[in-house]
Amino acid sequence: MTHSGGKGWRPKSLRDGTEPDPRFSLANERTFLAWVRTSLGLTAGAVALEAFAGDEIPELIRTPLACILLVLAGLLAIVAFRRWISIEFAMRHQQPLPMPQASILLVLGIAAGAVLLVVAILSGTFG
Repeated sequence: MTHSGGKGWRPKSLRDGTEPDPRFSLANERTFLAWVRTSLGLTAGAVALEAFAGDEIPELIRTPLACILLVLAGLLAIVAFRRWISIEFAMRHQQPLPMPQASILLVLGIAAGAVLLVVAILSGTFG
């Protein structure tokens, strides 16, 4: 059974192929929403860092760290959306599922923030 254009917006890549089992599509959507929640959490963390850290964390460290979190949050939301579409496409065309790029992005972003904090701690910026 192929999809010939149901209701609502669909990306061009999702207009062909066989409609997957709704349980798989809904699981894919839940995963996408989990990534979006993570992105919102990173955004909230960046806002909290700038709004409430005050002099506890010097501006030289605080602002770049907040910016890393905000950029990571934005990129994560975009990558999550692309992943949702690519998984739907793979399921519709009986192809292997793609690698989780969002996980790699999240790990690299958190690692960059952690390195920034370690450098700040070791240089005596805190305290």
